[in-house]
Amino acid sequence: MAYDAGVIEPKWRKIWEERRAFETERDESLPKFYCLEMFPYPSGALHMGHLRNYSIGDLTARFLRMNGFNVMYPIGFDSFGMPAENAAIKQKTHPAKWTLSNIDRAIEQLKSMGCGYDWRRLVKTCLPDYYRWSQWFFLKMYERGLAYRKYAPVNWCETCGTVLANEQVIGDGVCWRCDTPVVKKNLEQWFLRITDYAQELLDCLDGLTGWPERVLTMQRNWIGRSEGVRFRIAIADTDLSIEAFTTRIDTIYGITFVALAAEHPVTNALAERSPEAKRDEILDFARRMASRSAIERTAVGGDKMGLDTGFEAINPVNGKRVPIWIADYILMDYGTGAIMGVPAHDQRDFDFVRKYGLGVIPVVRVEGEPIPDPEKMTAATEADGISCNSGEFDGLPTPEAIRKISERFEERGWGERETQYRLRDWLISRQRYWGTPIPMVYCDRCGLVPIPESDLPVELPLDAVVPPNGGNALLDCPDWVNTKCPRCGGQARRETDTMDTFICSSWYFFRYLSPGYDGGPFRPEDAKYWMPVDLYIGGIEHACLHLIYARFFTKVLSDLGLTSPDLREPFTGLLTQGMVIKDGAKMSKSLGNVVDPDEIIKKYGADTARLFILFASPPDKSLDWSDKGVEGAHRFLGRVFRLVEDNLPALGSASAAKIPMNGIKDPEHRALKRLIHSTTDRVTKDIGDERQLNTAVARLMELCNGLSAFSPSGGGTGASLFREGVETLLLCLSPFCPHVCEELWQMLGHDDLLARAKWPSVDTDALAADSVTVVLQINGKLREQYNVEPGLSREALIERVMSEDATRRRIEGLEVVKVIAVPDKLVNIVVKG
Repeated sequence: MAYDAGVIEPKWRKIWEERRAFETERDESLPKFYCLEMFPYPSGALHMGHLRNYSIGDLTARFLRMNGFNVMYPIGFDSFGMPAENAAIKQKTHPAKWTLSNIDRAIEQLKSMGCGYDWRRLVKTCLPDYYRWSQWFFLKMYERGLAYRKYAPVNWCETCGTVLANEQVIGDGVCWRCDTPVVKKNLEQWFLRITDYAQELLDCLDGLTGWPERVLTMQRNWIGRSEGVRFRIAIADTDLSIEAFTTRIDTIYGITFVALAAEHPVTNALAERSPEAKRDEILDFARRMASRSAIERTAVGGDKMGLDTGFEAINPVNGKRVPIWIADYILMDYGTGAIMGVPAHDQRDFDFVRKYGLGVIPVVRVEGEPIPDPEKMTAATEADGISCNSGEFDGLPTPEAIRKISERFEERGWGERETQYRLRDWLISRQRYWGTPIPMVYCDRCGLVPIPESDLPVELPLDAVVPPNGGNALLDCPDWVNTKCPRCGGQARRETDTMDTFICSSWYFFRYLSPGYDGGPFRPEDAKYWMPVDLYIGGIEHACLHLIYARFFTKVLSDLGLTSPDLREPFTGLLTQGMVIKDGAKMSKSLGNVVDPDEIIKKYGADTARLFILFASPPDKSLDWSDKGVEGAHRFLGRVFRLVEDNLPALGSASAAKIPMNGIKDPEHRALKRLIHSTTDRVTKDIGDERQLNTAVARLMELCNGLSAFSPSGGGTGASLFREGVETLLLCLSPFCPHVCEELWQMLGHDDLLARAKWPSVDTDALAADSVTVVLQINGKLREQYNVEPGLSREALIERVMSEDATRRRIEGLEVVKVIAVPDKLVNIVVKG
């Protein structure tokens, strides 16, 4: 019969389910491996990028099971949040209905791909049995002071109608979801104190040797540790002062202005102390600047905007007065929201003063060169050097000047040395309906009151009507909002903000461990056995979002005593897969270049789709979709099918016993044995060590070619070797194309599942070549080639080559000056005469 994926694949998916092939439990006698992909948003159907992600994970899980590991391989759905809510609004349906229907469809897609998940462990974060524990974690953090509420300027997306964390403002200051320019808005919001873990988050990166260096660099930059001095600058003729932070206190003598963020409290204070016209000018300018995106305001080389407040600051080191400006490139999110303007040594300050005609004072010069002429400077000089124009500190190298001036500030009480981080506390409030309710109430008598743990979960009302613009439907649910205070029993109002969806994805990998467990978010003994995740697979776009949050949560859970003290990191290994592109661009509905996985699977089968995706590119590189490549993968599987089907009589009669290499004399048989075991050796390393899945497929294609060219007729050793080769091909190919390999394995007479079979072992004797080609060079020029025994020593190789008649003829009558030998490679005879 011809290869028919439409018949074969459903058959084996049913058998795997009936035999519970992929279910797993703790087993202390086996080494464990926790393989996990980042779970999907069910905001629509799965696309080809998902197919690639999950094909890589499934292959890894199957390979490791066959190699004796107890493999945890679960799946779930990140089903709260704006993606699902926005999609539901667009479809004019309720988010719950839309989300759950998409989950059902996605499950069908994942099963049709042949993914070997332990489906008992399925997680849906939008269900109360999951988000109950997200609320529980919130309460635990609130008890420890890690969850708090404060009034602060926040990132606001008008389209989504909600606030965004700093990490969710991307590119040119736009929303990560809808690309709407983000503005600043003052609101009272809930935060998690992730900054308490900033240094540990930074330090632990050094131990993540299984992560791509690019991701580690992105996280180091995002956490952004800076050592410097926090100091106070008095405002002349007032009782006010400004706090600033700098890593280059050695440049303090070069201040020519002080700049404030538009949102800085002192900005308003100065406005209130100004004449009416100036006050209005300051407030209007501040409002306009605050509405601009952070990227617009901070871009190096961009046009700077500022306003002179009319007030002056006093430089603490020399008493000189400098003007105080409001500058658009100063943000409240970073540092203190105020800077000392040193234009000679900061490019943005330099651009600013050149526009507004302020002064430049060079206070660092290049060693061995004169002090720069400020009138002739065309750019700031930001490198270290030698202090100048700095009073008693002139002549000091930058590191020494920093140390001595820092000491002077501390001695005089002007400031203190301090370590700061770019990382800010995690803003988790969202003014949207489709999310985890925050378990707090507001009581006029008691104030802010947490919901008792015994009353969890605080369930989201499913009868809420979501506004067409995506506003918060909870505000229009009085029966839900109005409640009793847990402390005094009086009237209270529920918190109507919901949690950032990244809360859900920060701990889901723990919930997989204990499905259905009601005594806590997970069993500690399950976490002790399975955690950390050994390989985590997903996109690099989550480097400074999900991955930092998940690391933070894992540290908090350890500190809460829920996991062992040494479990401080969730993911040992990280694979960031590349994008799937078509016609030179990332697949996108708007570009019309999307390939529907369902159509590909229906036409060619899941095995073909998986094989193409895994063969077309290394996992961490972009994959260029090719219809011809898909057809080629399908043809290859047809060849493998025919290889077995056409040779079933010989395969069925052949002995299944493995013949060792030293028991094989025929050169053709020895060559096939060597091909079988060299392929096994290389494929094992390609998958297990290098993750070069595409080269593994190429090697299996070579093995298929070798088997197709071999004639197993006549029985005996040849037929036995042929069967060994075919079984090796199916075993090694099965993680890539599990359905067709199971079918062919059964055709060979096996009753056991290939998915649970043992990975083939390597006969090391079969790896050694019977002979190697050694070249003879005379005075560096190629003259002869000889086949010799491999592994000869230098002396033995020289003796062997010099004994050849062709060698003797070549050097006859010549004086041999020197003989150079490289074992298994060459012999070079240096002669003269």
